[in-house]
Amino acid sequence: TSSKDALRIFLVVFSGSILIESVNLVLWLYQLKTFVLPHSIVIIEFLLSSFLLITIRMFAKATYYQSKSHHLKKTKVFIFGAGESGLLSKRTLDGDPNTSYQVIVFFDDDIKKNKLRIEGLQVLSLQRLESMLKKHKPELLLITPQQLNSERKQYITELCFKYHVRVLHVPPVHSWINGQLSVKQFKPLKIEDLLERDAIRIDEIQIRSAITGKTILITGAAGSIGSTLAMQCAKYQPQQLVLFDQAESPLYELEWNLKSAYPQLNFEVVLGDVRNANRLNRVFEFFKPHLVFHAAAYKHVPLMEHNPSESILTNVLGSKLVADFAKQFGVERFVMISTDKAVNPTNVMGASKRIAEMYVQSLQRSDGPKFITTRFGNVLGSNGSVIPRFQKQIEQGGPITVTHPEITRFFMTMDEAGVLVLEASAMGSGGEIFVFDMGKPVRIAELAKKMILLSGLIPETEIQIQYTGLRPGEKLYEELLANEENTLPTHHPKILIGKT
Repeated sequence: TSSKDALRIFLVVFSGSILIESVNLVLWLYQLKTFVLPHSIVIIEFLLSSFLLITIRMFAKATYYQSKSHHLKKTKVFIFGAGESGLLSKRTLDGDPNTSYQVIVFFDDDIKKNKLRIEGLQVLSLQRLESMLKKHKPELLLITPQQLNSERKQYITELCFKYHVRVLHVPPVHSWINGQLSVKQFKPLKIEDLLERDAIRIDEIQIRSAITGKTILITGAAGSIGSTLAMQCAKYQPQQLVLFDQAESPLYELEWNLKSAYPQLNFEVVLGDVRNANRLNRVFEFFKPHLVFHAAAYKHVPLMEHNPSESILTNVLGSKLVADFAKQFGVERFVMISTDKAVNPTNVMGASKRIAEMYVQSLQRSDGPKFITTRFGNVLGSNGSVIPRFQKQIEQGGPITVTHPEITRFFMTMDEAGVLVLEASAMGSGGEIFVFDMGKPVRIAELAKKMILLSGLIPETEIQIQYTGLRPGEKLYEELLANEENTLPTHHPKILIGKT
C-alpha cells in the first residue's frame, strides 16, 4: 500500500463516518425515537476501520512480495546518494515484484550524513566503498545524484570495474513515467558520462543578444554539430531558423525533433548542397540571415584520402561559396566549424579544412561581417565517431578494432561543443580562430576497454581488442594549435584565441 492508497482509504472511511454522524445529528435534532449512536462509537469506528483496512493491505502486500522473492536469488545493491532520490530508489527496488533486490548500504560524500541510518541501513563515506565492495561483493551499484562531478563518477566506476560490479544511474525526475520511478528506468552509464567534464558556465545574456530575434542559417544542419546547434539556438527564440542540408532523412528527423521540443518555433527546412552557388544565392536572398553557422563538411579522414576531389569541392569550395554569400548579403556574423585535424595537416581532409580556415580569415574587414572560426576535436556520439562503432562491435561479440595501442584523440560531448560554439560566436570580434579546451587526450584503447566494462563484459577475455595499424593520413596524436600559433585567453576559461 502506497501513501496514496492509504490516503484514499482514510478519505473513504472519513466520509462514511461523517455521513453516520450527520444522520445521528438529524435524528437528534428532530428527537425521533430512533436509536442514535454515541459520538464515541463513531470515532472508534473511524479509527479502527482506517487502521485495519490499511494494515491488512500492507500485510497482504508484504506477504505477497515475500513469497515472490523467496524463490528468487537476491541481487545485492549499493546506493550512492543518501538524499531523496536515493531513498526513492531503495523503495523502488524493495517494491519491484519481478525481481529480488537487497539494498545493503548507502554511500554519500556529505559528511553530515555519514553514520546516519536510512530505513535501517547505514550511510557510509565514499572512502569505505572499496572495503565494502570486497566484503559484500554486490552485483549492482546505483548512482542517484543528478549533479555529480566527473572526478567522483570516475572514482566510483573505476572501483566498480575493478570488482566487476554493474553501475546504473537514476534518470532525472522530469523523465520519470507519470511521476513514478520504476526499476526499468534505471539506465547503464554511457561512455560520455565517464569522459565528460564538469558543467560549462556560459554568458546567457551575450548569447541571447546574438540570437534572439535574429534569422539564423545553419549549413550541415542535419549533422551532429549542426543539429545540436539548431536545438540550442531554438532555446533563445530566434526570429527564424533556416536549416540547410543535403541529407534528406536526417533533416526530416531534425524537423520532427524541433516541432516536438519547440512547437512555437519559426523554422524552415531547406534541402540543398553548399557546392551549388545558385541554390545558396536563392537561400541568402530569400531569408536574409543575420547569423550563419557553417557546419557542412566532409570529415572522415580515410574516406577523403580515397576521394580527395570531393573533399576539396565541399570543404574548400563549399566553404568559400557560403562565406562569399555571407559577405555579399551583409550578415552580421559568420561562424565556421573547423577541426583539430586542420593543425599541421597530414591528410586531405585536414588540409582542406585548413585552406577553408585561411580563406574565411582573409575575408575579415573592419566594416563588414565578422568572420569567426571555431576549432575542436572529436565529438562523442557524433555520426561516424568510434563510440557507435565500438558499441556495435561489442553487441556482435567482438573484436573491437583499434588502429594503434597508443593512438589518442581529444573528445568533448555534443552539448559541450554546441554551447562553446555559441559562446565563441557571441564573443568574437572577427578574424579569430577560437580553440576549445578539450581537456586531456584520451587513449582510444582505454576508451574501448571502458566501453566493454560498461557492457558488463571483461576486456581481452570476453571481448578482444584487435589492433589494425594506422590508416592512410591518420595521425597518432592530434594537435589543437599549430606550432606557429600563440594562444590568448578570453573571459571564458575553456575558450582560447589562436593567433597566427
